[in-house]
Amino acid sequence: MEQFTVTDRAAARISEIVAQTNQARETALRVAVLAGGCSGFQYRFELDPQPQADDLVIQRGAAKVVVDAVSLDLLAGSELDYTDELMGSHFAVRNPNAKSACGCGTSFSVD
Repeated sequence: MEQFTVTDRAAARISEIVAQTNQARETALRVAVLAGGCSGFQYRFELDPQPQADDLVIQRGAAKVVVDAVSLDLLAGSELDYTDELMGSHFAVRNPNAKSACGCGTSFSVD
């Protein structure tokens, strides 16, 4: 099982965001899991200009995604996607480790 994957749609959107914000080309999207949210854990997405030495770095085309080692335990086998639907657009994590999730899709629980 792969540790963490990034879809083509997510990679394209990350590249657009980095270009629009005039960030350095090395800037990555950091995907992290934090305690909290309505289900126990929540996803956090932020631009990070400098990955840490112990980060997993995923390069997909011009886009770069980084995940810290602690978050990776809860994201193992997950996929980062970007959805653009009538109800809004957002990054979404398809996480096989999540046993339940809130309605907004930003928080989840594990057993």
